[in-house]
Amino acid sequence: MKRFATANWKGTGKEGKGTTSTQSGVLKDTQYSYLSRFEEGIGTNPEELIAAAHADCFTMKLSFVLNAAGFTADNIDTRCTIELDNGAITNSHLEVKATIPGIDAAKFEEAVNDAKVNCPISKLLNTNITLEASLA
Repeated sequence: MKRFATANWKGTGKEGKGTTSTQSGVLKDTQYSYLSRFEEGIGTNPEELIAAAHADCFTMKLSFVLNAAGFTADNIDTRCTIELDNGAITNSHLEVKATIPGIDAAKFEEAVNDAKVNCPISKLLNTNITLEASLA
């Protein structure tokens, strides 16, 4: 399987503007710029998109891990915060809260740690990945 996205940029790094689109069309000519990346400008940015990808991938992987262990989540909410420091992504922090009938804390911790290590985006990122998890 292959997926793609495209980016277009016009102008300098600081004053220029860009757009990004995804194969699915969910993002179509979505704007990004220096302001949306490093200040509070309108549009998306690479770190926000990485955070979304990591949160999505981890959450889906956790669902698969739970199912393999005989559990089905009623709900899993994940927030991912990407830290950019001196031009490098230095951390991806996952915060997950889940409602999973019948699971105990030890089994839940085992499942979230498995998902953290084995989701494809975790494997892709060459950075420190931290995690906080709680059951509802």
